[in-house]
Amino acid sequence: MTDEKVIRVFPRKTKWSPTDDLAFFDEPPLFDLPDLPVMVSVTFTWDIRRGRELSRSWARRSNDVRLGGPAFDSPGNEFVPGRFLKEGVTITSRGCPKSCSFCYVKGREGKIRELPIRDGWVVQDNNLLACSTSHIKKVFNMLHRQRLAASFPGGLDLDYLREWHIDALKELQVKHKLREIWVAFDGVSGIAKLDKATELLADFTQSRKHAYVLIGYEGDTTKDAADRCEKVYNAGFLPFAMLWDGNSDPAWKPVQRRWIRPALYARPQS
Repeated sequence: MTDEKVIRVFPRKTKWSPTDDLAFFDEPPLFDLPDLPVMVSVTFTWDIRRGRELSRSWARRSNDVRLGGPAFDSPGNEFVPGRFLKEGVTITSRGCPKSCSFCYVKGREGKIRELPIRDGWVVQDNNLLACSTSHIKKVFNMLHRQRLAASFPGGLDLDYLREWHIDALKELQVKHKLREIWVAFDGVSGIAKLDKATELLADFTQSRKHAYVLIGYEGDTTKDAADRCEKVYNAGFLPFAMLWDGNSDPAWKPVQRRWIRPALYARPQS
């Protein structure tokens, strides 16, 4: 399948979900449906059971129902805008050259693979900066012609961040084409990169700089996690706490809840 129309079914709706008439989030509707393949897409492992239930329900209405998605370790193929993510989101590469213990990307998608660049202003690549220089430059050229300012919620890997990347981001900013930069501080080792990030990104306001902060992994404590988030905030970033996937301890919920909402932790600027 490439760009042909398909019905897509999702276990839950998120802010990134597609919004067209062929995207569904529940059992098949009572009204007639077009005779198209049905793809049930599951992003989160905790939705696998629901995904299977939906797959069985939709199989009563269609002879061509396919169940997959990141939760089933799908490696991802060519990105089709608007299919599994809403309009404006783009993915220009898959995979990652790293093998971080807390990340599923390498196991699911393999090493970095550059894809055809499709238009969009929300870049969701797992590791854009690990791509070739020519690919990255083409992505920035694409962003300049978009109608909305660019965001990088996929994250910009600090291990690959170079001065020329900063210059490219500044050029977007000068032309009012930059909305958000996202980086990651994954645990204690990630916090060690904070000084580098602060120096390289000093010319961008805190409102544009967001940081994923991994919390709740083995050996972590709620106090240490809160201290890390505070440190990231004081360094000029807006932290977004990411609770480790294997942590189900309810004691972590208040920490995560506080440090994903700037309205709860941001102090008024003097």
